Amino acid sequence: MGTKHRVPCPSEHAEQVALFQWRDLMAASRPELLAMFAIPNGGAREAVTGTILKKEGVSAGVPDIFLAVARGKYNGLFIEMKRKCGGVFSVAQKQWAERLRAQGYCHRVCPGAEVAIETIERYLQDGEVA
Repeated sequence: MGTKHRVPCPSEHAEQVALFQWRDLMAASRPELLAMFAIPNGGAREAVTGTILKKEGVSAGVPDIFLAVARGKYNGLFIEMKRKCGGVFSVAQKQWAERLRAQGYCHRVCPGAEVAIETIERYLQDGEVA
């Protein structure tokens, strides 16, 4: 029997890096993309660092990315970036999504940079996202 070779699934980090590389390439023609930034809220940290960040207001479940551009009925777009395979939307992330939507923000979970790019392009076009 032969061994099947699977293409590894890129990490969430790699997907987010690809998204911001796209943003940098497109910013000259779409300057509103410069209002998109990452929220470095996740990741494993030492206990001391975690305690310091929690005191500074870091909160579990806050989305990874914010596009601070109003479109249509929304005040801005929050994106929770996930891997194309195996990403889990946690309870804390669901709670944040509900809070943000209640305040007039669009919130989307995007499995991979390609989905995030499509979501952002639709959002910027007319404020409607699938």
